[in-house]
Amino acid sequence: MHWDPFEPGESYQFGWYPVSYNRYPIMNTETDRERGVLSPADRAYLLGDREMSHEQSKRNAEARIRRRIHAAMLDFDLLLHTLPEKDRKQLFERTTTDEEFLDGLRAAVAFLYLGTETYGVDFEDVLEPAIRSSEEYLAATDRAANVSVDVTFDVETTVESSLEGVATRLDAGEPVTPRELFSLVMHGEYDTRDHERIRLVGTDDEQTADGFLERLASYLGGDLDQTSDSQAVIRLDAATGNRDDDY
Repeated sequence: MHWDPFEPGESYQFGWYPVSYNRYPIMNTETDRERGVLSPADRAYLLGDREMSHEQSKRNAEARIRRRIHAAMLDFDLLLHTLPEKDRKQLFERTTTDEEFLDGLRAAVAFLYLGTETYGVDFEDVLEPAIRSSEEYLAATDRAANVSVDVTFDVETTVESSLEGVATRLDAGEPVTPRELFSLVMHGEYDTRDHERIRLVGTDDEQTADGFLERLASYLGGDLDQTSDSQAVIRLDAATGNRDDDY
């Protein structure tokens, strides 16, 4: 069976995302911890565990989350200049023992990098002045000295394709992008019918053709649940499948 998820005349660019690229290598799915930027209800919504019957309710939840993130970014300026040293020490000493906290720090940097590089300014324009001013502060307070700081930020990427990595993440219950799932299924050696549901991220990418997710879900014999603009769940019957075995 041959399936083309695109409308006639549209081209398929395999490089939409490198299939080996996991944008979310580690994700904390606990919803009931103390409120931070997100409330427990916000976390449940983003994870697709809280359903909203009205489209306006979804838009309100997403707008609220955006406002909280924006306010949190502004709060960091206050924290940088006013949080006592003893509190900063107690907070960051846990990076040597608290793996979840360290994962959160990595995720915060990744979130900032993706946001600035994709939609805003170059991440280098954020990183370099932040490091320079911090090093100047450390030199002045620790060594009572003035220093000249040279910051070099260089990123070199090599695109590789690894469908095995996508399969591993699916087996672990982690989300994948629609194109990663499509590439894996079209390869023909992975049976998604072993899953009750598949979580998708990056569903709002502008290169995703209209109707792509619906056709992908239909091909897999599942139902599509768009939990937010950027996330969706394909709910499958783990026991049976509706598609042909012949790809």
